[in-house]
Amino acid sequence: MRDRIEKVAGSLIQHGPFNDRVYLMKLATDDFEYLPSVIEGIAQENNYSKIFSKIPASAKEHFLNRGHIEEALIPGFFNGDEDASFMAKYLSQVRMQEPDCQENASVLKAAISKFNVPKDVRLSDDEQFIVCDEADTPEMADLYSRVFPSYPFPISDATYLLKTMYENFVYFGIRKNGKLVAVSSCEMDVANSNVEMTDFATLPESQGKGYSYYLLGKMENNMREKGIKTAYTIARARSYGMNTVFSRHSYIYAGILVNNTNISGGIESMNVWYKKL
Repeated sequence: MRDRIEKVAGSLIQHGPFNDRVYLMKLATDDFEYLPSVIEGIAQENNYSKIFSKIPASAKEHFLNRGHIEEALIPGFFNGDEDASFMAKYLSQVRMQEPDCQENASVLKAAISKFNVPKDVRLSDDEQFIVCDEADTPEMADLYSRVFPSYPFPISDATYLLKTMYENFVYFGIRKNGKLVAVSSCEMDVANSNVEMTDFATLPESQGKGYSYYLLGKMENNMREKGIKTAYTIARARSYGMNTVFSRHSYIYAGILVNNTNISGGIESMNVWYKKL
């Protein structure tokens, strides 16, 4: 069931039945004109119900002309200069209907009310912040498997975590009495000077202590030291906790991706937030 990642010409896509979509992750400049029709062909051939694309705004017209719509926009996403458009095309009426729209709107309103309202979270003597390394990956994978019944990428696989750790991810964690209780990651696009703040997870028995809020502050500092200009996240629209964490850290709401991601047991809508570092 796991969706696969592959190259199409110079661009990178993920597709498969797990998320029931084609996700255009990176669009190469030379592919602007013809790739929309190519990924639509892949979606139709496999009977997927959504196409989701993260593209430079300069390519947006090619997608709009083929019936895609813009669901979110992040200014200066590419090297602080060019905006990023999060585009969608729905291939079924059911997929484009948002069943939890009232709940999601309520969560968003509550989160925005906490914009730039800091929270005092400090670690006690038996708690320790860490930047994760190879030795932590088995425990990280176990934590992720306990928190998420499903996830769009195989983060419950220690081999996958190790692979990404040596590519473009930095993982962070909190240990309590030596046990890993919370984890998160930065997925860096160094060439375009942006980073996705993602993969936040806290063990059920350790939730409510502000660990995600604490980790996000540490992640931002780490990314600033690396010269990254823009941070963003794609958070579950129904999660009051995560949306509030980002709003408290002064992230700006950029839009909602309807029925976008298979996470925590089903396909959910996701909110996009961003911040200039």
